Amino acid sequence: MPAVSKGFVRGAFIGLLALGCVLSAVGVWRARQRPAPEVLEPPFDPLAQALASGSRVLNREAPIPSMCYTKTEGASNPCWTCHTGGVGDNVMGDEALQTEYAFSDVGQTNQWTNLFTDRSAALSRISDDEVLEYIRQDNYTPLRAALLGRPGGFKGWVPDLDLSRGFDDDGFARDGSGWRAVRYKPFLGTFWPTNGSTDDVFIRLPAAFQQDAEGRPSREMYRLNLAILEAAMTVDPALRDVTQAVRRVEPVDERVGGVDLDGDAVLEPSVEEVRGLPARYVGGAAQVAVRQHFYPRGTEFLHTVRYVDPDAPTLLSARMKEVRYSRKDEEHEGLRVRGFYAEEAEKKLQGRLPVFPGNPELGLVNEFGWRLQGFIEDARGRLRVQTMEEHAFCMGCHTNLGVTVDQTFGFPRKVPGREGWRHQDLRGLPDVPQAGHAKPEVLTYFERVKGGDEFRANDELLSRFFPHGTLDETSVRRAAQGGDRDLAWLVTPSRERALALDRAYLALVREQGFTKGRDTLLAPPKNVLARVENGSTGLEDAGLIFEDGRLHLTWE
Repeated sequence: MPAVSKGFVRGAFIGLLALGCVLSAVGVWRARQRPAPEVLEPPFDPLAQALASGSRVLNREAPIPSMCYTKTEGASNPCWTCHTGGVGDNVMGDEALQTEYAFSDVGQTNQWTNLFTDRSAALSRISDDEVLEYIRQDNYTPLRAALLGRPGGFKGWVPDLDLSRGFDDDGFARDGSGWRAVRYKPFLGTFWPTNGSTDDVFIRLPAAFQQDAEGRPSREMYRLNLAILEAAMTVDPALRDVTQAVRRVEPVDERVGGVDLDGDAVLEPSVEEVRGLPARYVGGAAQVAVRQHFYPRGTEFLHTVRYVDPDAPTLLSARMKEVRYSRKDEEHEGLRVRGFYAEEAEKKLQGRLPVFPGNPELGLVNEFGWRLQGFIEDARGRLRVQTMEEHAFCMGCHTNLGVTVDQTFGFPRKVPGREGWRHQDLRGLPDVPQAGHAKPEVLTYFERVKGGDEFRANDELLSRFFPHGTLDETSVRRAAQGGDRDLAWLVTPSRERALALDRAYLALVREQGFTKGRDTLLAPPKNVLARVENGSTGLEDAGLIFEDGRLHLTWE
């Protein structure tokens, strides 16, 4: 074999090395042209955060809302709106809480520390465009899909109202779910758009109330039963003879249910008044007794809390801060209900802390038979199941307040008749008085609180209606019956304030510190106590105790 020169070997080696470099470069180039393998996120589990939190409840007095820590200074009384004399079958009679601070040892320390946090730096980093884009995204529809697609399922309530399909002209959900929109006058203070949130309410009665006597679906029968319920829940509690009660309702056909609602001894095709109360509901629910100020077993409410969209006619944002669901699982007799109130009073005297059975997946249950379940935003704005402690926050206002009607707020404040059966809209609503009051409700609130919210921290309302520190009653009365303005004009924030409030809550969402409070505030309020010394509020000495707080309204 001929000898191979060293030069030839060296050249061949260099050639192979060069070829290898070329091939390597080509491989790198080709790799760069191929898309990187997609990294898939695990499916979102709305229950995960609640499960991770377990049964932990650090704030044993979470049911006490932040507003109860307001500084009254012997001059401002926002307490009357919730704590009042006995209202009908609600014999709580907790007006004494206006007179003195009476907290448990745990409750004396205000654990809603978000009240004292300055978030101005965080707010400045969120632009108007960013927050508007955020609040106009739908986070409700994905919640249902996430719960239904959860491995192992979800045992609690899964949202079954398709909001994207909307409501017909009578307020019934077009999806056939049986939900119906309720238009109502929002509760005072915190629930006004000017203080940071909008909300809406939907009601659904059990299937029997939606059927005729043969079990067939009947829209007219459902209307009749809802009209009867409306009359039962809105009777003025001061009226001793319920046969004298009169409630305007939507036009209903008495002949369908064989019930004389207006008391004229004639069954008519269209009546718009309920006089007194019938003994029972009609159709498939004909065996269910009508009880004044009590919902029948199986009644459901859906309550969504939303951002303030300054460009939406109703101010309701697409994005939801919270989705709240409640169902009346048990219906107790009157004596038993009164016993629950007496037991609650005894617990307070003994300083016992509240305990509610249940868990985040199924919701918590109060003594009165109501099951409550809540969903709230996670750090990315997705609705998730509330933790045990976050659920406990909801229970205080829906268990033992003197002002509630069967533990609820919204429905007894429904707009009468057909106009009350549509999606929430404050436009065109007058500022009517509470039952038994002479002055419009918002005007009364301003007078007694001396501000537009519990902490007197709403500077915009103070500048509008309290010039030089004095309430301008004439201006506020423009929204009353017969005035040239409406409730929306009274409680709608300016665009600038609305966006600032939206940014403030978005900053809170990103922190995920709801166990420290979920108030929407632009700055730490001055009129709030970090710690309470039990004793006099100073309001009794000033003659500012009011036992006349009511949910019921005088519409006509």
